Amino acid sequence: MDTSFKETLTVRFRDTDSQGHMFFANYLVFADEVAGHYMAQLGFDWSDTKNLPCYVFTANVSCDYIHECLAGDEVQVEVAYERIGNTSATLGFSMTRISDGIELAKGSFAQVFVDPKTRKPTPVPDAVRAKLSATL
Repeated sequence: MDTSFKETLTVRFRDTDSQGHMFFANYLVFADEVAGHYMAQLGFDWSDTKNLPCYVFTANVSCDYIHECLAGDEVQVEVAYERIGNTSATLGFSMTRISDGIELAKGSFAQVFVDPKTRKPTPVPDAVRAKLSATL
């Protein structure tokens, strides 16, 4: 991930399951949270739905769980765009434990750009494409 965005998050007790490690779906929550901050840094406020040129739907998620993490672990979450297509993009992510550098998980989100009225795929808006392309 050459032009990536990184943040450090701490695994909270409530992020874990009864076996004491992070609940599998929370790896995706962490990656999605950092992806949202990345988009904000790029100048996109996807929460302002009335003024968006399009919506971005997550159409597919892939995650390889490599090692467990526990409550209290600080993890570095790294995200970066890997591909931009006509109506979609792929955002990759990885998670590494800060204390020992062990890779915890890696995966991707397939995103589809959607017209707010028809809710059907639409070409990635030029302004969005320009900013995302600059990160590849």
